[in-house]
Amino acid sequence: MKTIKFAQPLIPLILSRQKSTTWRINDEKDLTVGETIDLLNALGEKFGQAEILNVKDTKFDDLNSEDKEGHESFLSDEDMYNTYSRYYSFRVVPETKLKIIKFKLLK
Repeated sequence: MKTIKFAQPLIPLILSRQKSTTWRINDEKDLTVGETIDLLNALGEKFGQAEILNVKDTKFDDLNSEDKEGHESFLSDEDMYNTYSRYYSFRVVPETKLKIIKFKLLK
């Protein structure tokens, strides 16, 4: 089964169904709509399962309100770029490509 890892502070948001969207850079998992995936914490421990509802390729500069729905918010675009630069250990800029994954928590 395919998996997606999440940072510890995001897990309560997912379990409370406040977070139902994730953004991924350089994601080569070939996730498809309707697929069931395991949700893992940073240590690789399973904390839930979800169904993929939508997958979209875009750039940070092209994110719209629908893309941001169900995703944690940021204080500014600079904050968003800095956060993702820390996650991926390289400089994220408006032209950086990303994959938007919308999901529904199953259990």
